[in-house]
Amino acid sequence: MSSRSQHFESDISLRVRAIESLLIEKGIIDPATIDVIIDAYEHRIGPHNGARIVARAWIDPDFKQRLLTDGTSAIAELGLTGFSSEHMVVVENTPEVHNLIVCTLCSCYPWAILGLPPTWYKSFAYRSRAVIDPRGVLREFGLEIPDHVEVRVWDSNADLRYLVLPERPMGTETMTEVDLVSLVTRNAMIGTAKVQLPNSPAELVALENK
Repeated sequence: MSSRSQHFESDISLRVRAIESLLIEKGIIDPATIDVIIDAYEHRIGPHNGARIVARAWIDPDFKQRLLTDGTSAIAELGLTGFSSEHMVVVENTPEVHNLIVCTLCSCYPWAILGLPPTWYKSFAYRSRAVIDPRGVLREFGLEIPDHVEVRVWDSNADLRYLVLPERPMGTETMTEVDLVSLVTRNAMIGTAKVQLPNSPAELVALENK
């Protein structure tokens, strides 16, 4: 990072702290409330929650069926509700179907399950092109979908959010639920990536022995 960029970020941080101090001084915001929000995003909200859902579905066929039938209720079983994730539909990737999530109007997104939306998800380029050229968009993410695989695009909105249940990679049959969680990425749950095994056998052994 250049010194100019560092100076810019430092300047922004100082301004944020100054505004925060002023708001606290005037009683507009409560420091305790800020701490609660920060703690939520650091420990309770994020893609690790979505990964828990995916891993549970991979090892528990009954949960998977409930998840695909009524995503909201099944996700609530794990205590994962709220923060723009009250109404969820889960769509499954298979060898015949690949799903991609977008919000064409703005950036509706299941925050409690996937955390803060990535910048590209909110961009006009992604929101417009994901619908008209999903294969091209996926190709730019490094994901080539064969012609025989159907690509389905799901448009999130203020009332309904979607989550992709990725395909479980081959070679993970002996892995525990905890180990499977560590494989699942945010992008795989949006549909712009697939879940991959570690790059080498040694990494896989290390993961299984954690």
